[in-house]
Amino acid sequence: MAEIGTEGMEPESSDSLRTFGAVVQALREHAGLSRVEFAPLVQFSKHTVASIELGRRMPDDAFVERAEEVLGNTGALRKAARHLSRQPGLAAWFRRWAGLEGTALSLCTYECRLIPGLLQTEAYARKLFVDQLPPLSDEQIEAQWVAREERQQLLRERPNTAFSFIVEEHLFKRHTGGVEVTRGLIDHVVDIAEPRNIELQVMPLVRETHAGLHGPMQLLETPENRWFAYCEGQESGQLIADPKVVSVLQMRYARMRSQALTPEDSLGLLRRMRGEL
Repeated sequence: MAEIGTEGMEPESSDSLRTFGAVVQALREHAGLSRVEFAPLVQFSKHTVASIELGRRMPDDAFVERAEEVLGNTGALRKAARHLSRQPGLAAWFRRWAGLEGTALSLCTYECRLIPGLLQTEAYARKLFVDQLPPLSDEQIEAQWVAREERQQLLRERPNTAFSFIVEEHLFKRHTGGVEVTRGLIDHVVDIAEPRNIELQVMPLVRETHAGLHGPMQLLETPENRWFAYCEGQESGQLIADPKVVSVLQMRYARMRSQALTPEDSLGLLRRMRGEL
Protein backbone atom coordinates (compact mmCIF):
# COMPACT_ATOMS: atom_id res chain seq x y z
CA MET A 1 0.00 0.00 0.00
CA ALA A 2 1.18 3.50 -0.69
CA GLU A 3 0.66 4.65 2.90
CA ILE A 4 2.90 2.00 4.37
CA GLY A 5 5.52 2.05 1.70
CA THR A 6 5.45 5.09 -0.53
CA GLU A 7 2.35 7.12 0.09
CA GLY A 8 3.21 10.77 -0.18
CA MET A 9 6.92 10.16 -0.24
CA GLU A 10 9.21 12.14 -2.50
CA PRO A 11 11.07 9.67 -4.72
CA GLU A 12 14.77 9.47 -5.26
CA SER A 13 15.97 12.33 -7.39
CA SER A 14 16.31 11.83 -11.15
CA ASP A 15 18.56 13.61 -13.62
CA SER A 16 15.61 15.52 -15.05
CA LEU A 17 14.48 16.71 -11.61
CA ARG A 18 17.99 17.84 -10.71
CA THR A 19 18.37 19.61 -14.04
CA PHE A 20 15.02 21.38 -13.69
CA GLY A 21 15.94 22.44 -10.17
CA ALA A 22 19.27 23.78 -11.32
CA VAL A 23 17.55 25.85 -14.03
CA VAL A 24 15.14 27.31 -11.47
CA GLN A 25 18.02 28.18 -9.16
CA ALA A 26 20.06 29.75 -11.97
CA LEU A 27 17.15 31.88 -13.17
CA ARG A 28 16.30 32.90 -9.61
CA GLU A 29 19.87 33.94 -8.86
CA HIS A 30 20.11 35.75 -12.21
CA ALA A 31 17.03 37.73 -11.15
CA GLY A 32 18.82 38.65 -7.92
CA LEU A 33 16.34 36.84 -5.67
CA SER A 34 17.13 34.76 -2.60
CA ARG A 35 14.98 31.73 -1.81
CA VAL A 36 13.39 33.71 1.01
CA GLU A 37 12.46 36.49 -1.45
CA PHE A 38 11.42 34.11 -4.23
CA ALA A 39 9.17 31.87 -2.12
CA PRO A 40 6.29 34.32 -1.48
CA LEU A 41 6.34 35.42 -5.12
CA VAL A 42 5.50 31.87 -6.24
CA GLN A 43 3.29 31.26 -3.18
CA PHE A 44 5.31 28.29 -1.90
CA SER A 45 7.45 27.97 1.21
CA LYS A 46 11.22 28.42 1.07
CA HIS A 47 11.52 24.74 2.07
CA THR A 48 9.49 23.67 -0.97
CA VAL A 49 11.53 25.93 -3.24
CA ALA A 50 14.72 24.40 -1.85
CA SER A 51 13.41 20.87 -2.39
CA ILE A 52 12.57 21.64 -6.01
CA GLU A 53 15.90 23.33 -6.69
CA LEU A 54 17.76 20.37 -5.19
CA GLY A 55 15.83 17.94 -7.37
CA ARG A 56 14.09 16.26 -4.45
CA ARG A 57 10.54 17.33 -5.25
CA MET A 58 8.42 17.20 -8.38
CA PRO A 59 7.12 20.72 -9.12
CA ASP A 60 3.40 20.98 -9.78
CA ASP A 61 1.83 23.06 -12.53
CA ALA A 62 1.16 26.00 -10.22
CA PHE A 63 4.82 26.30 -9.27
CA VAL A 64 5.96 26.13 -12.92
CA GLU A 65 3.53 28.83 -14.04
CA ARG A 66 4.25 31.19 -11.15
CA ALA A 67 8.00 30.71 -11.46
CA GLU A 68 7.78 31.50 -15.18
CA GLU A 69 5.95 34.74 -14.46
CA VAL A 70 8.41 35.80 -11.76
CA LEU A 71 11.52 34.82 -13.74
CA GLY A 72 10.78 36.53 -17.04
CA ASN A 73 8.36 34.29 -18.96
CA THR A 74 11.14 32.77 -21.07
CA GLY A 75 9.23 29.52 -21.51
CA ALA A 76 12.27 27.54 -20.38
CA LEU A 77 10.62 26.15 -17.26
CA ARG A 78 7.43 25.15 -19.07
CA LYS A 79 9.43 23.26 -21.68
CA ALA A 80 11.70 21.63 -19.11
CA ALA A 81 8.72 20.55 -16.99
CA ARG A 82 7.39 18.42 -19.86
CA HIS A 83 10.43 16.17 -19.62
CA LEU A 84 10.48 15.63 -15.87
CA SER A 85 10.65 12.06 -14.65
CA ARG A 86 11.02 10.35 -11.30
CA GLN A 87 13.00 7.43 -10.08
CA PRO A 88 10.92 4.53 -8.76
CA GLY A 89 9.56 5.40 -5.34
CA LEU A 90 6.27 7.23 -5.45
CA ALA A 91 3.53 4.86 -6.55
CA ALA A 92 2.40 5.80 -10.05
CA TRP A 93 -1.24 5.94 -9.05
CA PHE A 94 -0.46 8.40 -6.23
CA ARG A 95 1.62 10.92 -8.17
CA ARG A 96 -1.13 13.22 -9.39
CA TRP A 97 -2.84 13.16 -6.00
CA ALA A 98 0.40 14.17 -4.30
CA GLY A 99 0.64 17.14 -6.65
CA LEU A 100 -2.94 18.22 -5.93
CA GLU A 101 -2.40 17.79 -2.21
CA GLY A 102 0.39 20.36 -2.16
CA THR A 103 -1.94 23.23 -3.11
CA ALA A 104 -5.28 22.02 -1.70
CA LEU A 105 -7.63 24.41 0.06
CA SER A 106 -8.94 21.56 2.18
CA LEU A 107 -7.81 18.00 2.74
CA CYS A 108 -9.97 15.34 4.40
CA THR A 109 -8.62 11.95 5.42
CA TYR A 110 -10.41 8.91 6.85
CA GLU A 111 -8.21 5.99 7.82
CA CYS A 112 -9.05 2.62 9.36
CA ARG A 113 -5.81 0.69 8.72
CA LEU A 114 -3.02 2.80 10.20
CA ILE A 115 -2.30 6.33 11.37
CA PRO A 116 -2.24 8.65 8.32
CA GLY A 117 1.23 9.57 7.08
CA LEU A 118 0.80 13.25 7.90
CA LEU A 119 0.25 12.36 11.57
CA GLN A 120 2.93 9.71 12.04
CA THR A 121 5.92 9.98 14.34
CA GLU A 122 9.34 8.85 13.18
CA ALA A 123 9.25 5.79 15.46
CA TYR A 124 5.81 4.74 14.22
CA ALA A 125 6.68 5.27 10.56
CA ARG A 126 9.96 3.39 10.82
CA LYS A 127 8.13 0.44 12.39
CA LEU A 128 5.82 0.35 9.36
CA PHE A 129 8.78 0.51 6.99
CA VAL A 130 10.67 -2.25 8.87
CA ASP A 131 7.63 -4.54 8.75
CA GLN A 132 6.99 -4.00 5.05
CA LEU A 133 7.02 -6.97 2.68
CA PRO A 134 9.03 -7.47 0.55
CA PRO A 135 11.64 -6.21 3.04
CA LEU A 136 13.29 -2.84 2.52
CA SER A 137 17.00 -2.13 2.85
CA ASP A 138 18.29 0.24 5.52
CA GLU A 139 18.90 2.84 2.82
CA GLN A 140 15.34 2.53 1.53
CA ILE A 141 13.91 2.86 5.03
CA GLU A 142 15.97 5.99 5.66
CA ALA A 143 14.93 7.51 2.34
CA GLN A 144 11.28 6.81 3.02
CA TRP A 145 11.37 8.44 6.45
CA VAL A 146 13.15 11.53 5.09
CA ALA A 147 10.51 11.82 2.38
CA ARG A 148 7.64 11.36 4.83
CA GLU A 149 9.06 13.96 7.19
CA GLU A 150 9.31 16.41 4.31
CA ARG A 151 5.71 15.76 3.30
CA GLN A 152 4.57 16.43 6.86
CA GLN A 153 5.66 20.03 6.39
CA LEU A 154 2.29 20.50 4.66
CA LEU A 155 0.73 20.81 8.11
CA ARG A 156 3.17 23.56 9.09
CA GLU A 157 3.50 25.36 5.76
CA ARG A 158 -0.20 25.65 4.85
CA PRO A 159 -2.00 27.45 7.72
CA ASN A 160 -4.80 28.44 5.33
CA THR A 161 -5.54 24.85 4.34
CA ALA A 162 -8.30 23.15 6.33
CA PHE A 163 -7.15 19.67 7.40
CA SER A 164 -9.66 17.13 8.68
CA PHE A 165 -8.71 13.67 9.97
CA ILE A 166 -11.01 10.88 11.09
CA VAL A 167 -9.12 7.91 12.53
CA GLU A 168 -10.37 4.74 14.15
CA GLU A 169 -9.86 4.32 17.90
CA HIS A 170 -8.45 0.82 17.42
CA LEU A 171 -5.43 2.25 15.55
CA PHE A 172 -4.13 3.57 18.88
CA LYS A 173 -5.15 0.47 20.83
CA ARG A 174 -3.13 -1.76 18.50
CA HIS A 175 0.12 -0.45 20.06
CA THR A 176 2.06 -0.68 16.79
CA GLY A 177 5.74 -0.58 17.71
CA GLY A 178 5.05 -1.07 21.42
CA VAL A 179 3.79 0.99 24.33
CA GLU A 180 6.50 3.68 24.20
CA VAL A 181 5.95 4.25 20.47
CA THR A 182 2.22 4.56 21.12
CA ARG A 183 2.76 7.06 23.93
CA GLY A 184 4.89 9.20 21.65
CA LEU A 185 2.35 8.85 18.86
CA ILE A 186 -0.56 10.01 21.01
CA ASP A 187 1.43 12.98 22.34
CA HIS A 188 2.37 13.90 18.78
CA VAL A 189 -1.18 13.64 17.42
CA VAL A 190 -2.58 15.72 20.28
CA ASP A 191 0.02 18.43 19.63
CA ILE A 192 -0.66 18.42 15.88
CA ALA A 193 -4.38 18.96 16.45
CA GLU A 194 -3.84 22.24 18.33
CA PRO A 195 -3.81 24.70 15.35
CA ARG A 196 -7.29 25.89 14.40
CA ASN A 197 -6.94 24.72 10.79
CA ILE A 198 -6.39 21.08 11.84
CA GLU A 199 -9.32 19.02 13.06
CA LEU A 200 -8.91 15.50 14.43
CA GLN A 201 -11.81 13.18 15.23
CA VAL A 202 -11.67 9.65 16.59
CA MET A 203 -14.24 7.10 15.45
CA PRO A 204 -15.11 5.17 18.62
CA LEU A 205 -14.45 1.45 18.85
CA VAL A 206 -18.14 0.73 19.47
CA ARG A 207 -20.37 2.31 16.84
CA GLU A 208 -23.68 0.80 15.71
CA THR A 209 -23.74 2.78 12.44
CA HIS A 210 -20.68 3.68 10.42
CA ALA A 211 -20.60 5.37 6.99
CA GLY A 212 -16.98 4.41 6.34
CA LEU A 213 -17.25 0.65 6.13
CA HIS A 214 -16.25 0.70 2.45
CA GLY A 215 -12.71 1.60 3.49
CA PRO A 216 -10.29 4.54 3.77
CA MET A 217 -10.66 7.65 1.63
CA GLN A 218 -9.17 11.06 1.04
CA LEU A 219 -10.87 14.15 -0.36
CA LEU A 220 -9.44 17.50 -1.36
CA GLU A 221 -10.55 20.82 -2.81
CA THR A 222 -8.28 22.60 -5.30
CA PRO A 223 -7.74 26.38 -5.52
CA GLU A 224 -10.17 26.24 -8.47
CA ASN A 225 -12.79 24.77 -6.10
CA ARG A 226 -12.78 21.39 -7.79
CA TRP A 227 -13.03 18.29 -5.63
CA PHE A 228 -11.04 15.09 -6.08
CA ALA A 229 -10.95 11.84 -4.13
CA TYR A 230 -8.37 9.14 -3.65
CA CYS A 231 -9.04 5.57 -2.55
CA GLU A 232 -6.41 2.95 -2.01
CA GLY A 233 -6.04 -0.80 -1.75
CA GLN A 234 -3.09 -3.17 -1.63
CA GLU A 235 -0.59 -2.22 -4.36
CA SER A 236 -3.21 -0.11 -6.12
CA GLY A 237 -4.95 3.21 -5.84
CA GLN A 238 -7.54 5.27 -7.66
CA LEU A 239 -7.67 9.02 -8.21
CA ILE A 240 -11.33 9.94 -8.66
CA ALA A 241 -12.38 13.05 -10.57
CA ASP A 242 -15.95 12.04 -11.52
CA PRO A 243 -18.14 14.61 -9.67
CA LYS A 244 -20.89 12.04 -9.07
CA VAL A 245 -18.53 9.57 -7.39
CA VAL A 246 -16.76 12.32 -5.43
CA SER A 247 -20.15 13.56 -4.25
CA VAL A 248 -20.98 10.12 -2.84
CA LEU A 249 -17.68 10.03 -0.95
CA GLN A 250 -18.24 13.55 0.36
CA MET A 251 -21.63 12.43 1.65
CA ARG A 252 -20.06 9.48 3.44
CA TYR A 253 -17.30 11.62 4.94
CA ALA A 254 -19.82 14.19 6.17
CA ARG A 255 -21.83 11.43 7.84
CA MET A 256 -18.70 10.06 9.50
CA ARG A 257 -17.91 13.48 10.92
CA SER A 258 -21.26 13.37 12.67
CA GLN A 259 -20.69 9.78 13.85
CA ALA A 260 -17.18 10.29 15.21
CA LEU A 261 -16.39 11.92 18.53
CA THR A 262 -16.17 15.71 18.51
CA PRO A 263 -12.64 17.15 18.22
CA GLU A 264 -12.71 18.05 21.92
CA ASP A 265 -13.94 14.61 23.00
CA SER A 266 -11.45 12.96 20.64
CA LEU A 267 -8.50 14.70 22.26
CA GLY A 268 -9.91 13.87 25.69
CA LEU A 269 -10.11 10.20 24.74
CA LEU A 270 -6.53 10.19 23.47
CA ARG A 271 -5.27 11.79 26.67
CA ARG A 272 -7.08 9.17 28.75
CA MET A 273 -5.65 6.40 26.58
CA ARG A 274 -2.19 7.93 27.04
CA GLY A 275 -2.62 7.89 30.82
CA GLU A 276 -3.68 4.23 30.81
CA LEU A 277 -0.60 3.00 28.94
